[in-house]
Amino acid sequence: MKLRARLAVATIAVMLPMTFALFWYDATARHRAAEQNLTEFVFGQMPASREACEAAPSSFGGELRPSRTMGPPRGNRPPPGEPPPGELPPRPGPGSAPPHGPPRPRAARPAVVHAYDETFHSENPDAPAVPEALARAMEEQDVAITSYVLPTSSVEILARMPWGTGPCAYVLARGTTDPAWGAVLPESNIWLLPTVAVFAAMLLALGPVVGRIRKLTEAVQRSASVTYADAVLIEGDDEIGVLARAFNAAGREIRSQLEKKDQREQALRHFLANTTHDVMIPLTVLQGHLATLREDAAAGKRVDVGALVSAMDEAHYMASLVHNLAATARLEAADVKLQRSEVDLETLVKRVVGRHKPIAKQLGVSIETAVPGEPVTVSADVTLLEQAISNVTYNAVRYNRSGGHVAVILERVAKEAAFRLRVVDDGPGIPEAELSWLAERGFRGNEARSRAPDGQGLGLHITHRAAELHGFRLTLRPSEYGGLEVELEGKLDAPSG
Repeated sequence: MKLRARLAVATIAVMLPMTFALFWYDATARHRAAEQNLTEFVFGQMPASREACEAAPSSFGGELRPSRTMGPPRGNRPPPGEPPPGELPPRPGPGSAPPHGPPRPRAARPAVVHAYDETFHSENPDAPAVPEALARAMEEQDVAITSYVLPTSSVEILARMPWGTGPCAYVLARGTTDPAWGAVLPESNIWLLPTVAVFAAMLLALGPVVGRIRKLTEAVQRSASVTYADAVLIEGDDEIGVLARAFNAAGREIRSQLEKKDQREQALRHFLANTTHDVMIPLTVLQGHLATLREDAAAGKRVDVGALVSAMDEAHYMASLVHNLAATARLEAADVKLQRSEVDLETLVKRVVGRHKPIAKQLGVSIETAVPGEPVTVSADVTLLEQAISNVTYNAVRYNRSGGHVAVILERVAKEAAFRLRVVDDGPGIPEAELSWLAERGFRGNEARSRAPDGQGLGLHITHRAAELHGFRLTLRPSEYGGLEVELEGKLDAPSG
């Protein structure tokens, strides 16, 4: 259902019950006023009519007009110059001037009364029977009034006379609510016209609002069809204008998110393509070396140590690459959560060095480690920290020269309650101009390119990111032995005693 129709239905649903209630209250007020006036009229007129009633009860009954000496009912005295209720004003004679001033109110219709004895029997054959409900009510009160659910213009009361005996002990009186004594609403229903006019004006005023909402809906649909590239143009400082600006803000945020999503998808496609290439090259080389070794073994030839060393090197490289890919996927998550625990750095360093000794030996590189004599414990994510240290150690071994040396040194800085881990090599080194870029993802030094031109350059990037998340400091500097020195510093978990 459209907005205008819903508002119209809601307004009608409110107006109709209110109008009915107002008419019901007005009719009830008129009815109660007529009941009071009829009661006062009966008690005011019957004492003077008692004698005529008891003298001829079989003919007493019918219309009973107020006497001229009898004033109007209490509380409803007419203005000066007007006839008492129940009497019509004199008709103007031929040629007389019409009365001046506003039209006079209509006169009350005469009441119709009938008399009854103590048993509610009337000797007048034209008298109606007393309603049973009124007769029962007279047992506890002097005046009984006919009950109703919806008030009508007819009023009926049964009154006990002060003398209480004889053929005129009770009087049943019937009257009307005319004139409208006690009315709440004007006698004319012209007052309904402003109500209808207000309702119509409200619906007309809603027209521009509904039109602007439809315009806003169309603008939002057009903007959505072009991925929110077009702004929603709705002027004004009202609620609709605020809503349009909110749509524009939401559209900008959606465009920003879509652009980031496209960038991530593009980076992922590029990353997967390069990773596939990186894995396939060493895998192909490894397959070639294994095929050669198998052929030599089948021919009974001596094992080619160089091919075996190369195969081990490629297998080690692929294992390192797979570990780096897993670490990169974790580090590039939207919300990286470290799984911290107490980590013994001495044990971790020995495990990393032991993992790289076989490949170092095959490459002719000597790798040694030095650790303090006391435990060095930190609160860290053991998987990320081990991968970070492993990457630095792997680079020092892989990009070194035959006959080179790598030293992994763990120190405890007692005064600062900190640790310092250094990985030093005497390889070809890296120009100082490139040191500040090494931690960037995808950057690889010239020497690294010459040795493994298809690598992703993830190792130092992962190390830098892991150090950053742990609050450690990573420093790269030229080694005093001519190669590269990588230093990792951080706070200890707790000072040992």
